[in-house]
Amino acid sequence: MQTIELISFKLCPFVQRSVITLLKKGVDFKITYIDLANKPDWFLQLSPLGKVPVVKYGDQVLFESAVINEFLDEITPDQIMPSDALQKAKDRGWIEYSSQIIMDQYRMTVASNADDFATHSRAMSQKLQRLESVVNGEYFSGDKFSLVDAAIAPVLSKLEMLQRYYQVDFLSELPKLSALTTKLTNFDFVKKSVVDDFETLFDQYLRDNGSYLTQPK
Repeated sequence: MQTIELISFKLCPFVQRSVITLLKKGVDFKITYIDLANKPDWFLQLSPLGKVPVVKYGDQVLFESAVINEFLDEITPDQIMPSDALQKAKDRGWIEYSSQIIMDQYRMTVASNADDFATHSRAMSQKLQRLESVVNGEYFSGDKFSLVDAAIAPVLSKLEMLQRYYQVDFLSELPKLSALTTKLTNFDFVKKSVVDDFETLFDQYLRDNGSYLTQPK
């Protein structure tokens, strides 16, 4: 197998999906962090959209997190993605759905006033309620960890952090997602999917951007 190098920045929830998958499967990889405010030329040459994550597989380059994660699963042993065509298609749909939740969550956390915070919180909550209605088992879709779980773990772990840091609760009325959050965030491969000082960096990022969450209430 070729060498795997992930390129990201330290707070990116999208590359976290791939880190979770690779750690879960015990696959060696390298991760290189860049500053998105000062993107190096070599990165812009690799990334058609100028966005992270990007993965280098040998001398080949892939972009877009869902594509990357499915590729990494396919080239490594013990595939997580189901072989059944229908279930695979359904999982891809929910992975895309979780990407939309990530964006709602981001907009919510960087909102600078109460009105914007409420708007984006409501958008995220509505999507979480829909997820709650389709969780079916110990994991998202049964008794086995899937790429959907890898895709939503960054969302759920962030929600758990937001509750601890800023006393905002989105999970208490969503028992299935609450249980899934507890399960996923207790795995080492999820805990180790972010840098050691992630929570400090994230809190500082919000403060630097004037987030409503960090303002005196």
